[in-house]
Amino acid sequence: MKSYLLLSVFLTFFVSKSFGQIQFQESASTLGLGGTTYGDGLLGGGISFFDFDGDGWDDITMSSQASHPVRFFRNFQGTFQEVFFNIFDPLYQTKTVQWVDFDNDGDNDLFVTGNADSNRLYENLGNMSFDDITTSAGLITVDHRTFGSSWGDYNNDGLLDLFINSRNPDEINIANILYRNNGDGTFTDVSDSVGLLTTNYLSFCASFFDYNNDGWQDIVIANDKQPKNLLYHNNGDGTYTEMGQETQTDVIMDAMSTTIGDPNKDGWQDFYVTNTQEGNAYFENNGDGTFTDVADSNGTLFESVAWGAIFIDADNDTDLDLYVSGIFDGTNGMLPSAFYENNGSGSFTIPSGAGFENDTAQSFANAMGDINNDGYPDMLVLNYAPDDLFLWQNNCPADYNWLKVKLQGTESNRMGIGSTIEIMVDGEKQYNYTLCGEGYLGQNSAYEFFGIADATEIEYVKVTWLSGIVDMIENPQINQSMTIIEGSTLGTEDFSVLDRVVVYPNPSDDTITLKTSNNWLGTEITVTDALGRVVFTSFVTSEEMLLDVSQYEAGIYFVNGSNARTSFSEAVVIK
Repeated sequence: MKSYLLLSVFLTFFVSKSFGQIQFQESASTLGLGGTTYGDGLLGGGISFFDFDGDGWDDITMSSQASHPVRFFRNFQGTFQEVFFNIFDPLYQTKTVQWVDFDNDGDNDLFVTGNADSNRLYENLGNMSFDDITTSAGLITVDHRTFGSSWGDYNNDGLLDLFINSRNPDEINIANILYRNNGDGTFTDVSDSVGLLTTNYLSFCASFFDYNNDGWQDIVIANDKQPKNLLYHNNGDGTYTEMGQETQTDVIMDAMSTTIGDPNKDGWQDFYVTNTQEGNAYFENNGDGTFTDVADSNGTLFESVAWGAIFIDADNDTDLDLYVSGIFDGTNGMLPSAFYENNGSGSFTIPSGAGFENDTAQSFANAMGDINNDGYPDMLVLNYAPDDLFLWQNNCPADYNWLKVKLQGTESNRMGIGSTIEIMVDGEKQYNYTLCGEGYLGQNSAYEFFGIADATEIEYVKVTWLSGIVDMIENPQINQSMTIIEGSTLGTEDFSVLDRVVVYPNPSDDTITLKTSNNWLGTEITVTDALGRVVFTSFVTSEEMLLDVSQYEAGIYFVNGSNARTSFSEAVVIK
């Protein structure tokens, strides 16, 4: 009997550990997100799970149907509260909502697309105050029928360029557009000169990514109905060549999304495209300039009507899982959504009891972030009325370790978009690729998430930037969120090289520590409040100095400084 009881306990433990890890709970209303439906706008809208104010907590931005505003929800250490910015909103039907530092000044600007009016670019003036610069920036102000947009650096000049899609069934000559960032607050339409096709392809979404690992950003485009999907190869000389046929990705489908990831951890980025009942496509990168659609064989075909999709390591077991949103409610026998768990050997299955039993709304865009900074990724889903958005809070047992990495470019674009982050754990590598604009009208957290299971050490983190600079950080501390500055090439405990700047703790009550290298000695620093007013001025007197903030009111402040090489602006929350 004793042996039987021991065996029963062992089996119960084994099953719970091996098969009971994935667990999500829908928590939108309890965390302050009631009354957040998209409405009934044509083919849904976009969602962003991105820290727009730089305080270290992933915020939420959601698009809306016509006559309703773009909405902003600030994350107050795990709960959300709606906030309002001085943004002129024409209240047209919006699609993509995207935060992007297009001018490399350290704050996040806002880009909004619409399929019934013009797109809008709002420049952040430095204190979450915004100016509509769409016209002065040279972006079109007429209806372009834009759904998706994505940002990347196609010419590797350190500036983020803009690609916008057009899904216009009424006008064949309204094409997708690539705008070159001129670095002076303006953009130039270079679509013709770089070799883009000039007819309308009913394009929903696109993503910049580097499919052949040559250091230049290619573009994959999801086209609806009859046009084939497109894959533009970056020739490295300022031009593109369409290579859909050569790469075996030029399928005809009702393509909605472009989700990028490397679930098989081979160092070559794959992509997933959602579709209608004929089934989604999972293009696995063969590493030789071609792809193979493995959706049917690996279990991710879906065969319903899918929209947004995310690669996500839900339980931090080192394997990327996949979540797919759909438009049905499940009453017609077709999947309303699906969470696919990666079994680690190339196939996916839908686990039971993962918490998605009531995931039956008409859903469109989704995005990934971290509600409470526990290192376990959560998910947002934007739904049609009458359903509010879903906030799928990750309740997986916190048995596994993790690392979150955010980038700050110096030679490359400041957001580090287009970089490859590689880690090695127990001799096995993982790769994440940084994007701005992915899935279906989605924007994920600025942090890249790495699950490392029960490993207690990461051998290294390696960042390959678009500039060609490679940073290698050995044995970083696990279970932390870290920011890697381009060219720093130092570990989390070594601050003696180049221009590394760290401000901690964050949030803070009484004092904050400014930790720098000797490059900063003698540099003037300022602390400004959320309105840009200078509240404190000092000089860096040592590589580790204390700043007294006890006299300041609670809120967001910025510690700023610049030297001959670079500048920094670090947000600090004072409680």
